Amino acid sequence: MSSYTASQICQRVGGRLTGDAEVLIEGVEILGRAQARHVTFIRDARHAAEWAQSSAGAVLVADGVDVQPIPSRAVIHVPEADLAMAIMLDLFALPRPLPKPGVHPSAVVDPSAQLGPGVAIGPHCTVGARVNLGRGVVLHANVVVLDDCVLGEKCELFPGVVVRERCELGCRVVIHSNAVIGADGFGYRASPDGKGVVKIPHIGFVRLGNDVEIGAGTCIDRGKLSPTTIGDGTKIDNLCQIAHNCEIGRMCLIAGQVGIAGSVTVGDGVRMGGKVAIRDNVTIGSGANLAACSAIMGDVPEGKTWGGYPARDAGEAMREIAMLKKLPDLVKMLKHYERERAGAKSRPDAARSTDCSR
Repeated sequence: MSSYTASQICQRVGGRLTGDAEVLIEGVEILGRAQARHVTFIRDARHAAEWAQSSAGAVLVADGVDVQPIPSRAVIHVPEADLAMAIMLDLFALPRPLPKPGVHPSAVVDPSAQLGPGVAIGPHCTVGARVNLGRGVVLHANVVVLDDCVLGEKCELFPGVVVRERCELGCRVVIHSNAVIGADGFGYRASPDGKGVVKIPHIGFVRLGNDVEIGAGTCIDRGKLSPTTIGDGTKIDNLCQIAHNCEIGRMCLIAGQVGIAGSVTVGDGVRMGGKVAIRDNVTIGSGANLAACSAIMGDVPEGKTWGGYPARDAGEAMREIAMLKKLPDLVKMLKHYERERAGAKSRPDAARSTDCSR
């Protein structure tokens, strides 16, 4: 088990230490569960008071959050607690199991495939004709890479991944278990006789940029003609659907269960919360933020935050939600007014009062 002093951890994260510099740390844990040899983190003032009750030996604290030193424990101030914690998680991570370099005896690799130095192909993998695997590519067990695919250096595909024919992966692409890259797009039309449907062929492919990460169970469909593309550095969560001919920009963050219909264009740096649904043929401007569970029915301007069902400007959507909360009281007031009005009309003096007003 690795261990580091609080002083060594402070150097790793580029922080500023107060308290005991020699506290020994052997792992990472959340604030409420941390023990004496754990480092934890506090990102905002809401949790600062919990530090006194925690048993953690050290804490990473975001600048601007007031946390008091405690004897025999360490406080490490950092610009960004989440990023510092990421360094800690990497520091204490256990080594991931990897297939040995070379080709496992149970794998099937076409003789025409080109394998770069250090390629590791695990049990029961299939590598098709004319596939090109760059230096250091890792295919875990049961991965399928079909004909004419190109994988850049240091790609890692976890068990059960399928990459269909002619797809292109950049360098350092990570694809998690059971994702499918390059399945046929969903294209059908009614048959001329009206008795069935005609499948529209999709003869394009999928192109993933460098440093893209694809979550488990996600599907990215091939284009009908031109490729479906995912830009450099984009991260896509589990169980997402990216339909045919979509163009996703650079450095986008797409959370779980997002569904994007065909021919959608997404700019750079877009963030999508879980279960966002986007209709076909719309454009999401660079830097836009889409709130979870939003239904996007039209173009979203650059840098804007949209939410709701259907989605619109987030400020407008929140005002509408606030007004909806008042609706039951407004209905009660309206019913009360209608009862009073009906009662007034039924009284004789109310009728005389009405006559006098003419």
